[in-house]
Amino acid sequence: MSLMKRGNVWWSYFYIDGIRHQSSTNTSNRRQAQMVEQKLKEEANVRRHQIVHYDPKLTVAALAARFLSDGQAKKHHVWHLKALLPFFGDTLVVRLNRNMAREFRAWRKQQKSLTDATVNRALSVLRHILYWAVDEQIIPSNPIARLPLVPERRLKRPVMSLSEEALLMPALPEYLQRIATCALDTGMRRGEILGQRWEDIDLARKLLLVTKSKTAQGEAREIPLTDRLYRLLSKELQEQGHVFTLRGLPVSWIRKGWLGALKRAGLRHFRFHDLRHTFNTRLMEAGVIQDVRMALMGHSSGSKVHSIYTHVELPIKREAIARLQKWVNKQRKDQKGDEMNVLSTGAR
Repeated sequence: MSLMKRGNVWWSYFYIDGIRHQSSTNTSNRRQAQMVEQKLKEEANVRRHQIVHYDPKLTVAALAARFLSDGQAKKHHVWHLKALLPFFGDTLVVRLNRNMAREFRAWRKQQKSLTDATVNRALSVLRHILYWAVDEQIIPSNPIARLPLVPERRLKRPVMSLSEEALLMPALPEYLQRIATCALDTGMRRGEILGQRWEDIDLARKLLLVTKSKTAQGEAREIPLTDRLYRLLSKELQEQGHVFTLRGLPVSWIRKGWLGALKRAGLRHFRFHDLRHTFNTRLMEAGVIQDVRMALMGHSSGSKVHSIYTHVELPIKREAIARLQKWVNKQRKDQKGDEMNVLSTGAR
């Protein structure tokens, strides 16, 4: 018998897969207690088989609101939701399908000239939110789980030359000069640089340990310091806190200062992220092999997204940075020699 009376209230006791379940029915009426117990057994069985009871009237906007409040949303999620919600917001989650995703792509391109990569990122955010909802047992399955994204064209990435760097640096505000130098000499991402802390910089060993990375595997990677970056950090040395600050506060936004400096320097358009690509290209020009470049930059080895990060010993990384410095110094020396030849020829 699974119902037992304790005092004046019926309690339910039953087993499922060897696990004992007990609960008060909160009633002294046996017939009502039997009905409550039946419901308790059904709910326990649903949990056992991981059956999801979801709201069929749940809209994409309502789901996005739950994700923003409970799902540890990141900045790029919020950014892309600004484009997703005007189109999908009032749509019921149960009615989402691949055809709607194709309609969204066409709608976005009618509104604004966008690349396929930009639309792909937005649809990836929607897919991520739906996967989160599945994990949280809000919906039973992801309706666009196997949505094929449009192949993206590989864009030519600009590499900043040493002469362009020489023009840019004086045009940058002082705080941005330090940040740009770090990007050019370490290949770190913008978020990694802005999140870097003094506690993870060992000047005695001329070593930087990445504090905060885009990926978990990218954290705790070691990057040897160039002589230029070592001198810069030695002047600002502190025991703790963020390395790159403005008026004593961590820097969080650099776009306005960056674009203004490019305009003042009369340079072509560069994204700040192009400094990371410039670092990689300079290493390649200096003869550093791919595995070492990937290790320094926090790139995964191989083509798979979830592959393990390349493990390269610290002495090899130090040698790579030394080769980079040697290459840069030689290029600057050759460039200066060419300029002197031009001046002497003009004087004649």
